[in-house]
Amino acid sequence: MRKIDVKDIENIALGAALLGAGGGGDPYIGKLVAIGAVKEKGPVTLLDPEEVPDDALVVPIAMMGAPTVLAEKAIGEKEYETLYNMMSRFYGKSIYAFIPIEAGGVNSMLPIAACAKLGIPLVDADGMGRAFPELQMVTFTMGGMSASPMALTDEKGNCVIFETITNKWTEDLARAVTMSCGAAVSVALYPMSGKQLKQYAVKNIVTRSQRLGEAIKTVKNCGDKTPEEHFLEFSEGFKLFKGKISDVLRETRGAFNFGKVILDGIGEYKGKSAYVEFQNENLLACVEGEILATVPDLICLVDAETFVPVTTDALKYGKRVYVIGLKCFEMWRSPEGLELVGPKYFGCDTEYIPVETRCKGGAADV
Repeated sequence: MRKIDVKDIENIALGAALLGAGGGGDPYIGKLVAIGAVKEKGPVTLLDPEEVPDDALVVPIAMMGAPTVLAEKAIGEKEYETLYNMMSRFYGKSIYAFIPIEAGGVNSMLPIAACAKLGIPLVDADGMGRAFPELQMVTFTMGGMSASPMALTDEKGNCVIFETITNKWTEDLARAVTMSCGAAVSVALYPMSGKQLKQYAVKNIVTRSQRLGEAIKTVKNCGDKTPEEHFLEFSEGFKLFKGKISDVLRETRGAFNFGKVILDGIGEYKGKSAYVEFQNENLLACVEGEILATVPDLICLVDAETFVPVTTDALKYGKRVYVIGLKCFEMWRSPEGLELVGPKYFGCDTEYIPVETRCKGGAADV
């Protein structure tokens, strides 16, 4: 058990933006919301999953929709309380703690703000270890857990509780309502016991995000290493490309951001080209016609000077970036995990090959 204060939030937001693999919403907006809540109500208690009682009611909360819309609509104060009350009434008992559903800019920050406002703990765990675009794409699904009952509310006060037959149905029905509510809503789903949390959650994600954020802030204080070498060492990342953004193709469709960012090589990659495809999160990185990384591994774009992560909604012409690959949580590499979040689910015509294999000259698709 420890406390999360304003300084911690700054670092968690930065590190979670890297683990968000381009998605999860604008970390700046999420950070402001969380800092405001903590300044008003005081630090938030962060619990290790093992500290949560087995019979406690634990609920992930998040914002759902297109990140570009989230940046404009943000979130008001009522949504936290509405979700808490809807889920507590359904179960006839109070929620013991919130957890993030994923790592990412807004969705790593919203649970901190909600816990501060409501005076309940946050658990150091999530359901992805990164960010994914659809609700069923969590480790809890692989554990046989149901996404419903799922509570949904918008900033206007519209409220829905879903009870669905599968987690994919939860995604499809909630996505339709999200579109009707302006492409961005707040949700609480996958209600679970403390025992289930310990079995199926990705543990220590908040702490990992904080440590990554601290390291990014001091990336140039690296002794005899270059900032690039230091970043790759502490992130355990693989350098896929370095380039200048020459074009960004983007559209909002079905409450998702779809698109492609095209890069012209700089430095040792001068004369080469690359592209990264995304659906809220980055899905595939291709350099000179060779695929070097795909989901479920993380594909992250970071500023070439500061190594600050660049989300898909912040991609701009002329920006210089590194494209970095990170290994995903091991459970995603199982057959069940790849069925949920592998490249073929997203329409990428390639088999999944771990990023460390592709980057060391293993089999790759051209």
